[in-house]
Amino acid sequence: MAISRFLIGGVASALLLTGGLFLWKGYSQVAEEEVLPEPPPGLPAIPIAGVHAPKRGPAPPALPAAKEASREERRFNRFDRDRNDRISRVELMSSRTAAFRKLDRNGDNLLTFEEWAVATGERFAKADADKSGDLTRAEFATTAPKRVAKPKCSC
Repeated sequence: MAISRFLIGGVASALLLTGGLFLWKGYSQVAEEEVLPEPPPGLPAIPIAGVHAPKRGPAPPALPAAKEASREERRFNRFDRDRNDRISRVELMSSRTAAFRKLDRNGDNLLTFEEWAVATGERFAKADADKSGDLTRAEFATTAPKRVAKPKCSC
């Protein structure tokens, strides 16, 4: 009894699979035979290139050479995340992780919010001359660290 049910199920599956295959093949033949309709009158026909037509158009015009950004412009652009030519307080503070040791005033290798906010807030407030809440390029230039003269020799 169980074997006959198994055989009947197998035969039924094979018939369904074969029927599905024939239907799929029939639909694919109909799709291949379909022809695109003609465009409505009044629309221009798509031009077809002749045998001796060039394969490509003329070369695009050369782009103007980009000017080399100054050191200060590169530094400003590193902080100006949204590229609106202004550095907000959030943009400046999010980039301050490299100055961790300077901000950790008590030297416990833990930076509290108070240590971080006081140091960066004071620096931002000192640089924001017009008190607008944003740093312009000129204001940001005042926040550059002072360069230390390197010794000429390592004696």
